[in-house]
Amino acid sequence: MKAQIFAPGSTVGIIGGGQLGRMSAVAASKLGFHVHVLSTEASSPATEVAASVTVGAYDDPAALEDFASRCDVVTFEFENISAEGLGLLERHRPVRPAGEILRISQDRIAEKTRLSEIGVRLAPWRAVNGPEDLVELEMLGFPLILKTTRFGYDGKGQFRIPDVEALEALTDLPYPLVAEKMIDFERELSVMVVRGLDGTVRCFDTVENRHRNGILDVTLAPARIMPDLARQAQDMAASIAEALGLVGIMGVELFHAADGSLMVNEIAPRPHNSGHWTMDACLVDQFEMHVRAVTGLPLPSARRHSDAVMHNLIGPKDMARVPAILATDGASIHLYGKVEARPGRKMGHVNTIFPRGALPGELALEGLLPPRC
Repeated sequence: MKAQIFAPGSTVGIIGGGQLGRMSAVAASKLGFHVHVLSTEASSPATEVAASVTVGAYDDPAALEDFASRCDVVTFEFENISAEGLGLLERHRPVRPAGEILRISQDRIAEKTRLSEIGVRLAPWRAVNGPEDLVELEMLGFPLILKTTRFGYDGKGQFRIPDVEALEALTDLPYPLVAEKMIDFERELSVMVVRGLDGTVRCFDTVENRHRNGILDVTLAPARIMPDLARQAQDMAASIAEALGLVGIMGVELFHAADGSLMVNEIAPRPHNSGHWTMDACLVDQFEMHVRAVTGLPLPSARRHSDAVMHNLIGPKDMARVPAILATDGASIHLYGKVEARPGRKMGHVNTIFPRGALPGELALEGLLPPRC
């Protein structure tokens, strides 16, 4: 059966009320689509800019039925949706990316198993289904990291294990887990890849990501790596998108190991924090690309017209910088409309752009924005 294309004027349903849904809704409205959001809260970043809203739980059949009845095509802004809810939605409306891709990305064991089947290189790993599996982890080598298989983001649900003594001291772990050997890496990279209904694949430029307290702090676009390595990262992202039959956008996170090789860390089949730089450095950003893909519109080039540095604004300390940032020449600020600035909460981001090929050096990076309080 031929996949359905939706023209401007149709309604795009977005599951989730967060900032990714907000920016996707703005992009959809720019293309002439109506947006209907399913959110657990009546007031959220995405509901503030949507044409209409269904308020309800993501696993509530009544809320999902109501939501589906008001949409032509459904997408999502985060992964934590029940498999049962996805199945219900797929019986009523096209869900893009497909529910099967979401189910893979929801579970780290399923994700790593599928990526291994595709043939991309991963860090050495093992499934840990119970205490009996801990004794085998010494074969991975130390240091290693244990991660919950579900609901982990921004560094949550992770346990760093430096040696065998720390491993033997573990108790009351939230099984199942995934154990990964910690990689000696030069930098963390990511690629935003989008695939359309007709199989067209576009990759935004490979970028470098730097984290603070487990949360993305800064993205440099493009990554300061050799062109061949940047293309290799894009090729890996494209191969995953093709193998999964992706329709929509996906973030692919990678490690650039100290030996020069690339390893895939994880995937996220939705817009991604590390793609926010595209909002000011590309003619068509990640959110518009995603909307185009899920509705079946043509995908233009993902060309970067400028270099960019993206800074996340996290918690009350960063929000205290906003007045000074607003007065900073060359800083494009994007705030998410969240009422409470809690520690560790993403409140917005700032893009600073430069002529193509003029990304500033390390010393200049420090002075781009007003200092943190």
